[in-house]
Amino acid sequence: MLDGTLLLRRQTVPGWLRGACYTGGLVFGLGLSAVLLVSMGIAPSDLFQEFVIQTFMTYQGLGQTVTAATPLVLVGLGTALAMRVRFWNIGIEGQLWCGAMAATWVAINDIGPESLRIPLMMAAAMIAGLLWIAIPLILKLWWSVSEVISTLLLGSIAFFWVQHMLFGAWRDTTTGFATSPSFDAAERLSLLGWEQVHGGIWIALTAVLVCTWLTGVSRLGLQAKAVGENMRAAKAAGLPVLTTIAVFVLGSGALCGLAGAVITAGTEYRLSQSLGQGYLFSGIVVAFLARANPLAVLVVAFALGGITTTGGVLKVFYGVSEAVVLMAQGIVLLSVLAAQLFADYRLSERRLA
Repeated sequence: MLDGTLLLRRQTVPGWLRGACYTGGLVFGLGLSAVLLVSMGIAPSDLFQEFVIQTFMTYQGLGQTVTAATPLVLVGLGTALAMRVRFWNIGIEGQLWCGAMAATWVAINDIGPESLRIPLMMAAAMIAGLLWIAIPLILKLWWSVSEVISTLLLGSIAFFWVQHMLFGAWRDTTTGFATSPSFDAAERLSLLGWEQVHGGIWIALTAVLVCTWLTGVSRLGLQAKAVGENMRAAKAAGLPVLTTIAVFVLGSGALCGLAGAVITAGTEYRLSQSLGQGYLFSGIVVAFLARANPLAVLVVAFALGGITTTGGVLKVFYGVSEAVVLMAQGIVLLSVLAAQLFADYRLSERRLA
């Protein structure tokens, strides 16, 4: 007699099954997003033209996609590092804001010689992001405070801190707008001669290589895998659990802070109120879709950069709101996550005699 069904976790997941579920979820999510946009009056041919042809197959569109993907790689890597040790970094934007403020401080105060201005800005941004995430890390390790709450609240504090500076000491007196003064030439990442693609792409690629080595080759990466799977077992085996968590979490904050510096020095050339908006959701999307794999982060960030570029076109020329663009991204993420359920679990019938 059939009594019901059970959802059982697979002991091993074949690579082909994981790949098929991932691909199926991605295609299904993109299809639903396309249906959503078509229902809003966008012709399917226009959608294909903007998303595929103009975004990935033209010189201008591909340059815009690479530019948009550069900070996404860094925030995606930052989120992925924290995920490795089961630390849920929901304060990505806060660390990004702090990194942007630190880079701005170096720039507008002319700290150091001009030849070292960019490295100093990047280093200051990484330190600022690291210090900002150190607060929730300490709260979690010492008093078991949920990092979901603490990182999220610190993100809001960082944003209000930016507001305070832009409406106060850092306000651009020449324009009167709530932005910092424009950066000098020595404080801007050099353009590569391809649309707005700048030297930040080399920073992002270097970060991918370092994170790939850290997570896949180094001893610390193997320890992080053990900590992420079962912290109690890792501690019982004598692994340096606290050190491993600290390195990966602080690295997460440093990378997110670095993303803030790359945006300010690479595209904005100043600190503005809208600089960090949207990167929390994007960083989580990139890391989850890449399953915290640094090389996969590079691919997913490039694809999401294309979606971002297309979303900008849809907002300007087709009247699509920001909420709809974010909804389309959310549909893709949920579809992939739901599809992964079929890879990790199987249905089993339970029968009673």
